[in-house]
Amino acid sequence: MSARARRLAAHLRDLRAAAAAFPDALVLLDENGRVRWLNRAATRLLGLDWPRDRGVPLAERLGGSVLGEWLGTGEDRVEDIAAPVDAGIRMNASLIAFGRGQRVLCARDISHLARLEQVRRDFVANVSHELRTPLTVIHGYLELLDHEEVPALAPVLNEMRIQSRRMGQIVEDLLTLSRLEMQQHLPDEPVPMAPMLASIYKEALALSQGRHRIALENDASCDLLGSSRDLHSAFSNLVSNAVRYTPSGGEIVIRWQRTSAGAEYSVTDTGYGIPAEHLSRLTERFYRVSSSRSRGTGGTGLGLSIVKHVLNLHQARLSIRSEPGRGSVFACVFAVSRLLEAGREAT
Repeated sequence: MSARARRLAAHLRDLRAAAAAFPDALVLLDENGRVRWLNRAATRLLGLDWPRDRGVPLAERLGGSVLGEWLGTGEDRVEDIAAPVDAGIRMNASLIAFGRGQRVLCARDISHLARLEQVRRDFVANVSHELRTPLTVIHGYLELLDHEEVPALAPVLNEMRIQSRRMGQIVEDLLTLSRLEMQQHLPDEPVPMAPMLASIYKEALALSQGRHRIALENDASCDLLGSSRDLHSAFSNLVSNAVRYTPSGGEIVIRWQRTSAGAEYSVTDTGYGIPAEHLSRLTERFYRVSSSRSRGTGGTGLGLSIVKHVLNLHQARLSIRSEPGRGSVFACVFAVSRLLEAGREAT
């Protein structure tokens, strides 16, 4: 063997040793999805065995598991699924293409992160619930105080009432988020869109108090299948955001229309607009493009997080298009499977 061949062989052994010691499960697949090689973590997380499973189609080998079903979908990535060897182990998995049709399956144990996330959810839910009662008491006493009796305290009492109501709304939004995060499914009930849109339109007019031109367009002639309460919450959030962040004299259009892929509820405004670098983070809890402007308009920073969770539970997605100085379009995109002909009952 030549010196060059020995060096290449040594490099190959080093690479295999490093991959074998990798904490994530790695499975090398050929162009037909058959196992070419796997590391030790693949045995621990996926229940595979080397060399027994060499040449076995991985989707068939993992058939009956959530991971096996995902491999059959052709998707490149899946979040938070149960490991084939133990449903108590949570994983993220991804398929990485390389070479001539070959792929590497990479699966990571995220059980520890999942437990921490559950602790966070429980903490937020418990703290929010415990804050609700004292805030109600404080707000009640503030309403009993008559500022006319002590005129000098009128500005202070008014600010205290405003902040008390704002804190109460933050608590309610946190409780809503906690409820949505803990739910896997929402009830599938017919949601008549015409009366819901009319209700949201009236809410927008009341919130605007004549400061904006507000229009409603309903061209879809279809209803939705899902949770009426949660969809109303999501749609109202988008409208209230548009009213808050559109200057007086601006225009807001609430639109329900069919698309080639299904239907779309959208809210278009002529507001301040949002720089591109902020768009991907808008649905994060408490994320603000402008803290002073958000607090000044009464926003809690949780509305878009609620919208995102509601849409996820309806297998829908939030689309955001915006340009500074020209306004924004927030759209809820629904697949055909979520649509009902107007006036029809779900089957």
